[in-house]
Amino acid sequence: MALTLFARRPEPVEAPAPEPWPEIGETWKPEGVTIAQRYYNQAHAVVLVYTTDDGPSGTYYSVACLGCHYATTKRKRTYSTRYGLADAATVANEHATTCRALPRDIPARPDDDTVREQLHAWVRRSRRRDEDTQVWVSDLDLIRLTLQRTNDWIVAVLNQLVVDEPEIMRVERSQYSDYVSYYARRLPEN
Repeated sequence: MALTLFARRPEPVEAPAPEPWPEIGETWKPEGVTIAQRYYNQAHAVVLVYTTDDGPSGTYYSVACLGCHYATTKRKRTYSTRYGLADAATVANEHATTCRALPRDIPARPDDDTVREQLHAWVRRSRRRDEDTQVWVSDLDLIRLTLQRTNDWIVAVLNQLVVDEPEIMRVERSQYSDYVSYYARRLPEN
């Protein structure tokens, strides 16, 4: 009798299948983001490890939970602040083991005008009184799952903002390469 008590094992709990996009019938693949890994938290919300592009000094990853609003792209107090794949996976796994948030709906893809306005507002918030502030497309990594646009699309919007509102944003092109830097112009003095 004692052996039968210890021989029973609970049925394994199977994680739910990723929710497909209704339009294409595939797992959610937001535009402009490459999802490297997925983890399930305790309530089966997905924790994503994703990247937005291969930068000149390597590929960097971000972590976002689709249950709670946890998102991170940088380590604190280290020399190399951006996550490599192994570090991002560790952070995602640690979050997934402690998070109990229920799954939220997959973020809807906003229309182009809404994203354009979000980018314009982001540039305006970047402005400072003392100097022009360099803005990086990689600074948007935390909100890329809601923007759902490619780097090329975002750069085109920034270039158009430089043309339409030169008092808010300027661009500097390197004389040695194809590198382009974007700057939010400093605020005018009163």
